[in-house]
Amino acid sequence: MKEEEINKSEVPGKDKNEKQEKKDLSPEEKIKDLEDKLTRSLAEMENQRRRFEKEREEAFEYGGFAFAKETLNLIDNLERSKQSLENDETLKNSEALKKISEHLEIIYKDTISIFKKNNIEPIKSINEKLDPNLHQAMMEVEDDSKESGTIVQEIQKGFLMKDRLLRPSLVGVSKKNSKKTDNSETNVEKNEKNKEKSEKN
Repeated sequence: MKEEEINKSEVPGKDKNEKQEKKDLSPEEKIKDLEDKLTRSLAEMENQRRRFEKEREEAFEYGGFAFAKETLNLIDNLERSKQSLENDETLKNSEALKKISEHLEIIYKDTISIFKKNNIEPIKSINEKLDPNLHQAMMEVEDDSKESGTIVQEIQKGFLMKDRLLRPSLVGVSKKNSKKTDNSETNVEKNEKNKEKSEKN
């Protein structure tokens, strides 16, 4: 019982000591302590201001990002509509198809023009080297005339909004014909054997 009373009396004693130490601070030390607190508060306020400024700029620069991403469906649907009409056997080589295609092309160009005015640009793909940051390879196409990894087909157009990727281009990339290289090697070997035979004779 006495021990508990001693412990209880120790705690208030500590508080008194701390209060006493604060009271014992000289006016200069108190000013220094207040200056330190003020400096930290100002630094925190400056950090918050910078964060807010950055968020505000990003909201202004990329506020329409989600809207732009959704709008890309218009481009896709225009391209699909045009392809579908051009593949229709009943419309092929008709004047109606020619007029519809012309109108769809005008709408397509106008949409791309509006995108460009709002810093939305299509990604260059055909004959470019595959860039995993901009392109997504969907298939490989055997093409000995191109260097391996060169984009030879664009399945879906990709777009950038300023320096941000709205969506990657879906592409087909070239690869060398492995059978052809194997055959060429065997032909070389055959030629060497024929040379050896002729030299022996």
